[in-house]
Amino acid sequence: MARPFFAARLEDRLNTKLGDVVRSRGWNERVIAYTGYGSSKFIRVLARVVFTPPMDGSDDEHRIIPDLADTLLQRRGWRNFFTAPAVNHRVNATIDGHTYQVATDRNGYVDSRLPVRGLQPGWHEIRLQCGDSEPVEAPIMVVDPEQTWGLVSDIDDTVISTSLPRPLLAAWNTFVVHESARQAVAGMSEMYRSLMAEHPQAPIIYVSTGAWNTAPTLIRFLKHHRFPIGPLLLTDWGPTNSGWFRSGQEHKRMALRDLAIDFPKIQWILIGDDGQHDPSIYGEFAEAHPDRVNVVAIRQLTPGEQVLAHGTLAPISADELDDADAEVPEVRAEDGYELQPLLQQAIEGQLDTRAARANANPR
Repeated sequence: MARPFFAARLEDRLNTKLGDVVRSRGWNERVIAYTGYGSSKFIRVLARVVFTPPMDGSDDEHRIIPDLADTLLQRRGWRNFFTAPAVNHRVNATIDGHTYQVATDRNGYVDSRLPVRGLQPGWHEIRLQCGDSEPVEAPIMVVDPEQTWGLVSDIDDTVISTSLPRPLLAAWNTFVVHESARQAVAGMSEMYRSLMAEHPQAPIIYVSTGAWNTAPTLIRFLKHHRFPIGPLLLTDWGPTNSGWFRSGQEHKRMALRDLAIDFPKIQWILIGDDGQHDPSIYGEFAEAHPDRVNVVAIRQLTPGEQVLAHGTLAPISADELDDADAEVPEVRAEDGYELQPLLQQAIEGQLDTRAARANANPR
């Protein structure tokens, strides 16, 4: 669009004015680091820069003062949604002896791919610093370029019962409830750990329409319930250049597209639920890229959960699965305990099918 949507323009003016006000009061930039990923050819850096109050004014340099970036990460509930973003600020990103410069967007977020080459598969750290702020370390998961196995998982109603579309309960879960009080979907943690144990170097990526503000809470929830840790790909709620809110469906489609481009050899296991549009989004991706999807696994919500999720007893995307590509198997069950044997059987079936094809078409 030639001119952004008026709500986006209003938000930009408010963020700029808020930044000017808090800076005049001595607030400083602080970097909140998120988990990124990469390969031997690039890394994707994810972070946010916000303004925080000045640290303790004591002259004692050695006084123990909690790091404010860590304090932000430990905050929970509604406080995570009330921040002053540092808009269009430069951030220095240092890894493997090289420093790159990235910039925050209109809401203080960093999402940049850097041409970092030669990193070995495994976990690395990149140092991020904005202005004179204290540097922070962001974990980066580097995937082997020959890796052919990976897992993409939704979060809401797939690994955690949130009934997110129901406004009142969503607000309660997001703004008030501590992560230890949230309920994990039965058997999903065990299923994920079992799958990842068979492929310890494979990536697991959590893709959700949840807001980035909830990332600290989600990370603690995943750790508390012993889910394998991997990058979160969340979204930024609020006005866009074309409307009031970002499209959650489009966010997931773009995330899958990016992962297909970033890791061209991986065949993904896609795990979601039928409370919203995961079946249709995964089905579309599998139909367009059958060679990039191993199996689709859908957690089935109960009729009661369906009502809480979208107001009807039946899955809202059930009719959209009819044209899903037959080359990609799909399994469905109510929880991880029931899904795991079906998923393992489907994975083994795919291996047998590919072996048969390879024998029928030797090079």
